[in-house]
Amino acid sequence: MKLQSLHDLYVEELKDLYSAENQLLKALPKMAKAATAESLREAFEEHLEVTKQQVERLEKIFEGLGKTPKGKKCVAMEGLIEEGSEMIQKKDIEPEVLDAALIAAAQKVEHYEIAGYGTVRTYAKLLGEDDAAELLQETLNEEGEADEKLTSLAESQINLEAARE
Repeated sequence: MKLQSLHDLYVEELKDLYSAENQLLKALPKMAKAATAESLREAFEEHLEVTKQQVERLEKIFEGLGKTPKGKKCVAMEGLIEEGSEMIQKKDIEPEVLDAALIAAAQKVEHYEIAGYGTVRTYAKLLGEDDAAELLQETLNEEGEADEKLTSLAESQINLEAARE
């Protein structure tokens, strides 16, 4: 697809986010399974459900645009997920340290998504796509909440336990 306008870029970035979210739908169950702290496992499972809703919102936006969400692979998300997978596959990692590593990997993902959703929300506003902008803001808020929850878990429990090792 040629990128000749902000609208073209907007659609391209939405496709990137759609790919990212779908990759995350596959990664979150693996992260939940690998987590040793119950609170972290629950956070990943909860965010899986939220992510499903975010994918539905993106599909609704694409429907409104008369475009397909498919056709782009988010290589950034692929790399972020791969980093997390490497930690899960390590044989010589203490459980508490693995949980801290999983939070680090998840927060990298959240920060990537916050940047992406903030960008497309701004594009949507500029392009007069007010309904889409509202949906994107809702997702942006959820990503921020997920990041805050991970920070809270890290600071109050997970990182403290990893530091004791």
